[in-house]
Amino acid sequence: MFFILLSLFIARVTAEAAGGEESALLRLNDVPAAQAFIDSSEVAVIGFFETDEARGYKEFLAAAKQMESLSVAVCGEKEVWAKYNITSDTISIFRKADVHQKHLKLSEAKTIDADGLVRFFTINNIHYITEYNQASAVGLFQSEVKTHLLLIANRDMSDFNQLKEKLRALAPKYTGKMLFVLVNGREKSNALVLDYFKLRSRDLPRIAIYDGDSDREWLMPKGEISAERVQNFCDSYLRGDLQKQSEAETSEDKSEL
Repeated sequence: MFFILLSLFIARVTAEAAGGEESALLRLNDVPAAQAFIDSSEVAVIGFFETDEARGYKEFLAAAKQMESLSVAVCGEKEVWAKYNITSDTISIFRKADVHQKHLKLSEAKTIDADGLVRFFTINNIHYITEYNQASAVGLFQSEVKTHLLLIANRDMSDFNQLKEKLRALAPKYTGKMLFVLVNGREKSNALVLDYFKLRSRDLPRIAIYDGDSDREWLMPKGEISAERVQNFCDSYLRGDLQKQSEAETSEDKSEL
């Protein structure tokens, strides 16, 4: 671990020494530095460019400048390319939440501009807990992980941040199994989400699970939103208990008819 961190430090020093417009970006010169960079963030972006004159390079720098909160680096070392199966100039996003890599091969892109790359970054900027909006929704539903654990809460609640951090701490336990999503009930654009779960703003906060494969949803029973209760709720879904319960209730309703 020490040598990985040292490699990342050296990469940072190299980037800072380069000066100019690119000084804010790391240059990853070997596999340990690249792996340390990827491991250091929930979402990491690497621009694999053979040269600084490559198609899309300047646009990549401009887009990275607009996305200052995102961890972005560049790499021209073919040894690193081989490690991540890169064969041509490519912009890659590495996400921990769903153990996913998203690759944009620049040779296959019809047009390349900074605004388009910013949108690409924004859509794919999925964290352990991702706030739901029009841009993030695209990335969430494009993910191979189709199950979402939702915290639906009003941002102006006194314990909003506390609930958010509670779920953020829990989310890594479900890496690759569930995406944790925050829905602000005060946003008018999120009204359809509340309607889907048959909730109103006064009912919040609530915890829900959405299964994109079956288009089914479950609400955690009202009560304290503790890490233990949320974990039990998630585990009940993964064991199939929630699904069996729903099927039993549906059968009971049909028998009453």
